[in-house]
Amino acid sequence: MESLDSLLGSWLEAGLVDGPTIDRIRAFEAARAPERGLRWPAILAIAFGALMVGGGMLLFVAAHWEGMSPTARFLTVLSKVVFLHLAGALLADRSPKLSTAAHALGTLALGAGIFLGGQIFNLAEHWPGGVLLWALGAWIGYALLRDWVQGALAALLTPFWLAGEWIVATDRWHSRAGEERILAFGALMLAFTYFTARRGGEDSLLRRALMWAGGLALLPAVFAAIATTWGQPTAQDTAGHSNLLALGWSVALLGPLALAFLLRGKAAWLNLAAAFWAWMLGIMHGRELPLYAWCALGSVGLVFWGLHEARRERVNLGIVGFALTLLFFYFSSVMDKLGRSLGLMGLGLLFLLGGWQLERLRRNLNARIAEGGAR
Repeated sequence: MESLDSLLGSWLEAGLVDGPTIDRIRAFEAARAPERGLRWPAILAIAFGALMVGGGMLLFVAAHWEGMSPTARFLTVLSKVVFLHLAGALLADRSPKLSTAAHALGTLALGAGIFLGGQIFNLAEHWPGGVLLWALGAWIGYALLRDWVQGALAALLTPFWLAGEWIVATDRWHSRAGEERILAFGALMLAFTYFTARRGGEDSLLRRALMWAGGLALLPAVFAAIATTWGQPTAQDTAGHSNLLALGWSVALLGPLALAFLLRGKAAWLNLAAAFWAWMLGIMHGRELPLYAWCALGSVGLVFWGLHEARRERVNLGIVGFALTLLFFYFSSVMDKLGRSLGLMGLGLLFLLGGWQLERLRRNLNARIAEGGAR
């Protein structure tokens, strides 16, 4: 990246700006320089420091846990939550980044406190209820602070609670196939929703966090959805559970779509297309060639989705998905038919030529997005 002075000099030579305009630009940049905030090394230092502080507090409590009375245990857990959130409030004006880290540790400590409180007083075991209380704490934190970390924790804990309730509700089923299929489908739909949260000028820190969470979960969710297609629930498994199955499928489908509409507005019709793709993926029932073709089509669709909304991360992940589809297809359907030597040579050519062509395609597509943004 060129420095500001070199850019201004080249603009002046090209006749794009004049001397007084350059002076005004420099004055403006100098005035807002203190507001640019911390750089990535400082942000990473704060993040790792927060993790170390939280880990040290947990180790301290664990080392003295056995020697504490139930009352002392509960007060220790409660004081951690209060202290961390109080520290975040005191640091709000002096260092917003440290304040965010302290509040995040406080919400994480709340989760530990909820489950440790249940252990201390031997409360009735229903672990999804504890996750619900934890998620409510994160939602309250987000409502009060409008902090992207609190919003991200709430966005992760809420589906975790729903998944826990579903697991407990279906615990007595003879087979887990029906339950796992709904969980995998819901996770895939939610990954699509989170991954596509960023669009145009709507690019807050919370949307970026959702995008990263969805991007990291998308490919594993696809693999999980494919894995559940290899086993089908029997009539005995689903007999008498039609209402529960209908409720599960409704939440898994309509929940992420409703959230996509809140995040994306009318552009959520593309999430509806992704839901159709995910639904078809779930009824392939282990047929290899249609499954590979459908995954390749989904990867291409994600690339076009990125081009349509000028999002490079979707283009990149779509290219990765297409490459993985080709690789799995080669290993499962081609390599064993060529013999050992030809199979290895073919694999090498696939990596060299295929990887080179896909990388060229990725660069060209991202350059097209950059050109469109420059206009």
